[in-house]
Amino acid sequence: MHSFGYRANAVVTFAATILAAICAIASLSDNFNVPSPTADIKVLKINWFHKQAHGNDEVSLTFNISADLSSLFTWNTKQVFVFLAAEYETTQNVLNQVSLWDGIIPSKENANIQILTTNKYRFIDQGSNLRGKDFNLTLHWHIMPKNGKMFSDKIVMTGYRLPEEYR
Repeated sequence: MHSFGYRANAVVTFAATILAAICAIASLSDNFNVPSPTADIKVLKINWFHKQAHGNDEVSLTFNISADLSSLFTWNTKQVFVFLAAEYETTQNVLNQVSLWDGIIPSKENANIQILTTNKYRFIDQGSNLRGKDFNLTLHWHIMPKNGKMFSDKIVMTGYRLPEEYR
């Protein structure tokens, strides 16, 4: 009555439907995870702060990053991309973001970060806007799942200020 082709098609379609349903249920189960990461960032030293030859301000910082991001990991987490950004306001822009450091956390065992470092990327403002400027350090993360949508969030730490004079 039914040929081999019809039966194979029915089996493959049924298997694909079941697999899609399991993937959807698995992806939705991540919505019930409520992560509670913690972070503390201390600026230990301003290594130098100067005006470049073409007029832009540049800063080099030494900072200590302490963070526990292990609650971000579930059975569905492939890896977590994390980066530290300096955020500040100028008259031209309401929000300026400069990435200072980043990293990839491949597993829960590596999610407790203790790093003493200088900025990995240059902290430059296009102009002379950094003298005496208040800024925030924000730790951003993007959770890359094995299946489903990517989640992102951040922790904002306030109370940092650059010097009034170049060093």
